[in-house]
Amino acid sequence: MQTAGFGKTKDGTTVSRYVFRSNKGLEAVAINYGAALVCLKIPDRSGKTADVVLGYDRLEDYEQDKSFRGATIGRYGNRIANGQFSLHGTKFQLSKNNGPHNLHGGSNGFHKRIWSAVDRSRADAEVLELAYTSRDGEEGYPGTLNAKVTYTVPSEANEVRIDYSATTDNDTVVNLTNHSYFNLSGVPSQNILDHQLLLHAKEFTPVDSSLIPTGELRLVSGTPFDFTKPTAIGARIQQKDEQLKFGSGYDHNWVLERSEGYNLRLAAEVFEPTSGRVLEVLTSEPGIQFYSGNVLDGAIRGKNGQRHGHRTGFCLETQHFPDSPNHPNFPSTLLRPGETYRSTTVFRFSAR
Repeated sequence: MQTAGFGKTKDGTTVSRYVFRSNKGLEAVAINYGAALVCLKIPDRSGKTADVVLGYDRLEDYEQDKSFRGATIGRYGNRIANGQFSLHGTKFQLSKNNGPHNLHGGSNGFHKRIWSAVDRSRADAEVLELAYTSRDGEEGYPGTLNAKVTYTVPSEANEVRIDYSATTDNDTVVNLTNHSYFNLSGVPSQNILDHQLLLHAKEFTPVDSSLIPTGELRLVSGTPFDFTKPTAIGARIQQKDEQLKFGSGYDHNWVLERSEGYNLRLAAEVFEPTSGRVLEVLTSEPGIQFYSGNVLDGAIRGKNGQRHGHRTGFCLETQHFPDSPNHPNFPSTLLRPGETYRSTTVFRFSAR
């Protein structure tokens, strides 16, 4: 694994970049600011590689970024209503950074933190372990949480495996994910509406007008949210549908088909027709947030000065459900002392 400097934060802390390579043509770059995945070069059907994630060339742009590009999200991915939840009768007030709600752990969540990094590479894979200690009360969350994120790139596969783990000294809630914006065309100025998406999910969690789940699990059949067969992202995104209106497009959690125990299962498949690139997302999580890049507006320039225009990137955030601490019928995100939170996601690439 190659290591180099990636600049210094505003307070003078040095940030490093780590380059992973497989023997099959994949090249990935992570930084220890936000434990973020900042570059992911993948071959197309002709063998030509291109970067398929949105990001920046400069650290200062990541410091200013408000769209979580490539970052590890915590302590709680997605929204918690009114920035509040209760544990054992005690109410906790979190920071509010999305109107009245807490989003992705708060304005200074894990995506704005410096993580310690250790190269754990072995003969068959390049491996980077990143660690961060979130103190009791940070962004309002209870308990001191010791979190780890491990990126693994196998030598003989074009995939990035992300393993998350965490322990706590007091009861808390945890929901970690990665917030990469993908554009499999490799051309970040092109929209992603022609990408063909398949989600292995028969239900999703509807939201209110502020994108907080209502608590319902709704069948996707007969709705614009049915991706049980490969469908262009843009095929129904303009339909008159209350849920699409609330999200300004897709910004919802899908309920993945269940499996027993801690098993990786195929959650999503995406095919980009022009390049032939294919992304498969495997996860141990019960849900996945599909976000169609609705807020991207071209105001921000990314790598090589490219503008990230409307819907030029999509996210597939593996997760427990949004606002789970306030919905007893959702899978629990409670972590107790003596337990270990574990979650795994694999981004697997090919071409056809």
